[in-house]
Amino acid sequence: MNVLILCTGNSCRSQMAHGFLQSFDKNIIVRSAGTQAAGKLNAGAVKAMAEVGIDISHHTSDSVDMYLGEEWDYVITVCGGANEACPMFTGKVAQRLHIGFDDPSHAEGTLPFIESEFRRVRDEIKNRFYEFYIKEIKKQELPKCSCGGSC
Repeated sequence: MNVLILCTGNSCRSQMAHGFLQSFDKNIIVRSAGTQAAGKLNAGAVKAMAEVGIDISHHTSDSVDMYLGEEWDYVITVCGGANEACPMFTGKVAQRLHIGFDDPSHAEGTLPFIESEFRRVRDEIKNRFYEFYIKEIKKQELPKCSCGGSC
């Protein structure tokens, strides 16, 4: 199973989604990229993920151009900008989905408020990607019944 997660900057939401999806199942090949990659990770996203035991500090912020010719079971956009700017993939893409989230890097206010926004979005990403994992990926792994159907 190959999953590509796209965002505009590939520094925050796509990185968190990448970290969670990979934590659900080490057998899934997960990559994340940006339509306008920032080239670095957002420190707030790295901190928020570390709080739940997932280290994304080793991830890189990559351009979607790196992955255009590859085959993907899923290409998932996590922000409106990436959804609108998602390039045409020349490789095989079985399904393209949009699972959008607010951008916590745009939060303004006190440090505690900004940190709470990163946590809120992190938790939304975890819940929505776990739902995706169960409904889309795990269901494909279920064995067929002995009658040859999927009863």
